[in-house]
Amino acid sequence: MRETTEVEGLVRRLAPQVLGAVVRRYGHVDLAEDATQEALLAAATQWPADGTPENPLGWLITVAARKLTDLLRREQARRHREEASFAWTLPDQWLAPAADRAPEDSDDTLILLFLCCHPSLSPASQIALTLRAVGGLTTTEIARAFLVPEATMTRRITRAKQRITASKLPFGMPSGAERTARLSAVLHVLYLIFNEGYAPTSGPNPYRRDLSVEAIRLTRIVHQLIPEDGEVTGLLALMLLIDARSAARIGPDGALVPMAEQDRSKWDAGAIADGTALITQALPHGPTGPYQLQAAIAAVHDEAPAAEQTDWPQITALYELLMRTTDNPIIALNHAVAVAMTHGAPQGLALLAELETEERLISDHRLHAVRAHLLEAAGEREGARESYLTAAELTGNALQQDYLRTNATRLDSTSQCPASETL
Repeated sequence: MRETTEVEGLVRRLAPQVLGAVVRRYGHVDLAEDATQEALLAAATQWPADGTPENPLGWLITVAARKLTDLLRREQARRHREEASFAWTLPDQWLAPAADRAPEDSDDTLILLFLCCHPSLSPASQIALTLRAVGGLTTTEIARAFLVPEATMTRRITRAKQRITASKLPFGMPSGAERTARLSAVLHVLYLIFNEGYAPTSGPNPYRRDLSVEAIRLTRIVHQLIPEDGEVTGLLALMLLIDARSAARIGPDGALVPMAEQDRSKWDAGAIADGTALITQALPHGPTGPYQLQAAIAAVHDEAPAAEQTDWPQITALYELLMRTTDNPIIALNHAVAVAMTHGAPQGLALLAELETEERLISDHRLHAVRAHLLEAAGEREGARESYLTAAELTGNALQQDYLRTNATRLDSTSQCPASETL
């Protein structure tokens, strides 16, 4: 059983490299993925019994290449028109190498990530294709994660592959400005996957561990391939520092525990140390981007021995720097929270008033949840109660709904309760 588990882990790690190598050599994203899946299945079946080959990556690429050759030949036989037949003719260089021959392929995982984040695809399609091709998740798992029917996700992934194929984009690393733009898309997709795992937008689960862990794994791969990029390092640090708190987010009763009330002894000290070391290494070198600044903020939170010892002035200053790099209204919302914690709830509420006409925030539960907490801190209980209820109506996450409604109910009582320290 242990050997089988080890084989499954190895196969999963090598899967994106195999698919990348096959796509780079032969193209045909759809068929390359089918061939890769067949090779992975063969490895999962044969290796536990026969032993892992000396060069597992070479074995997988060889088998996948042969599977693809078979698939192409079957496709060629299915097509009767001369033009199609010519298009699918197999050159000599498409023949797979011998199984005992070490491949000359480098790790194509990053190129595959760039391909999945093709600029012609919507963010939703980029995420789905990345999880399918690079993450190795099944279509069923991806559909379940984003709460859509499997058939819908199948169509989304299929259309994404077709669009990439139709673009005739060569399989290779973009250069210059295009690489910079596409790397930003890659990091954004990984960031969205992590966020959806750590705080799902809807459904009963407070935490989708599979998605957040997968996002961290993929970001580690990108960091290993581009260790000198400060934003890649910053994103990995940010994920580690936030994920380090996951064990303390849910109480014994299954309720959501805000960060200020969490048992910090449950935080993952190793992940905090790793994340802090990464961001410390990244910040002095080159321009400072938004992921690095967010990681620095997360590090300040994680290094505080207790909530009341949090260095809110430093966090406020970091948010002010961050607001210069992005117009994301959530950053401005978090800045208002930091100002409230530094200078008092009235100043935070004044900043919040400026955000209440922001179209991107009007229907976002976080705006109303922050208003509720600040109003409560300012002693305005009725306004806080109404904002808690509004926030609960706007979120699709069941656990967040329970938490917000519980706070509203608490404010219904006649007894004077202390201000919540959720911020």
